[in-house]
Amino acid sequence: SVEESLDAVDECGAPIVSIPGGEPLLHKEMPEIVKGIIERKKFVYLCTNALLLAKRMDDYTPSPYLTFSVHLDGDQDHHDKAVNQDGVFERATAAIREARRRGFRVTINCTLFGDVDTQRMANFFSFACDDLDVEGVTVAPGYAYERAAVQDHFLSRTKTKQLFRDLFKLGKGRKWRFNQSSLYLDFLAGNQRYDCTPWGNPTRNVFGWQKPCYLIGEGYVGSFRELMDETNWDSYGTGNYEKCADCMVHCGYEPTAVSDTVAHPLKALKVALGGIETSRPMVADTPLDNQRPAEYVFEELVRETEAGTSDKSEVA
Repeated sequence: SVEESLDAVDECGAPIVSIPGGEPLLHKEMPEIVKGIIERKKFVYLCTNALLLAKRMDDYTPSPYLTFSVHLDGDQDHHDKAVNQDGVFERATAAIREARRRGFRVTINCTLFGDVDTQRMANFFSFACDDLDVEGVTVAPGYAYERAAVQDHFLSRTKTKQLFRDLFKLGKGRKWRFNQSSLYLDFLAGNQRYDCTPWGNPTRNVFGWQKPCYLIGEGYVGSFRELMDETNWDSYGTGNYEKCADCMVHCGYEPTAVSDTVAHPLKALKVALGGIETSRPMVADTPLDNQRPAEYVFEELVRETEAGTSDKSEVA
């Protein structure tokens, strides 16, 4: 509901709110939710596949606090194949152009998997920034979450780093705009060793506050304070938990990179001005010797919640 959504915004206090899907534009009260977030002077990223964006655009007013984050995983052939529906790319890009014409802020969010063609992706980034004129690209390596129907398209950490090095090498001289910190991008290319900060982007959904992060659901609690105080954070993250072994996604590592940027601004500035290093040896990765084995508890959580028996306590 509107009240629950705005209460969560107030409870957490984060300056930026991202509303992912499903498809948020299907929610009848989404315009009111977005309006309430903007009235609080919070930045809101409204994620969408853009199929309804042209139809629902009149429900929103351009604001420096509102950004439509449109899902596009590549060029027309690649994206339509990824979503298994012809015509999606064409409708999404038409909606992006109209939103930009009306003065809306627009970014795209793009997930890369093991079958990506780096030259085509480089050309797509140029198309997004130069032709579509989006404000930025949010890029992420595909994470092998346990409920994915197909598991063989996801990237290992080594493959992720090499993929991004290949991309950034192709991007030298192109004016790509990423909606991410320079040090996080440097991390993706294997030039920084970071630990995950899973509480940096807390997740609230219909079940409650999700433990420990957006990608892994292993328990739900009723308040943000419970999430922060009662989650055993040290039991998660790369090197600590098998599920986290290959993760390099921004929801956990961007907060770490931002903290590093604040602590070492000159290092971040050097990367931002000089570009991502793509040829020197990669830094040593986090060892996995002592990670605990994965526990697959999501289906059990859903059954408990549907039966009304879940006490929203920690499962793992």
